[in-house]
Amino acid sequence: MKDQSIEVLTADITTLDVDVIVNAANTSLLGGGGVDGAVHRAAGPELREACRRLGGCERGDAKITAGFKLPAKWVVHAVGPIWHGGDSGEPAQLRNCYRRAFELAKNRQAGSIAFSCISTGVYGYPRRAAAEIAVSEMRANEPAFERIVACCFDDENAQIYQQLLSSP
Repeated sequence: MKDQSIEVLTADITTLDVDVIVNAANTSLLGGGGVDGAVHRAAGPELREACRRLGGCERGDAKITAGFKLPAKWVVHAVGPIWHGGDSGEPAQLRNCYRRAFELAKNRQAGSIAFSCISTGVYGYPRRAAAEIAVSEMRANEPAFERIVACCFDDENAQIYQQLLSSP
């Protein structure tokens, strides 16, 4: 059966009209490269100040702020694990990022949420392994949301998500 409320897009997550976007953040929460930098630039300086007040975030956890100048009302800042071969707790940390993001979004009564590909950039998490965890958590939380988006930066990641979502 095809997942009804989960979709895959190759897009700039900062442009999506959803209640919550999930940023692949670093432990400082103060911005960085890739998606994190793009989210901070698009949201404006208020986001950095809001993140500064949060005092950072541990790997495998997430915190939430307003979206400021973004179309999204909220930004969940999820700090994924750095890949060290998979035997240092990385899968559990990544799974917890998705669980916390969904929990924070539910607490704000969000109906829609879009995820970036957490930990697959400079943190080096293998794309397919990360997508398997993401899809598993998206499916587990699907009943609570009208729309869940896997927002991929490139077609390669999007194809991985499409393959995983098209199989049971």
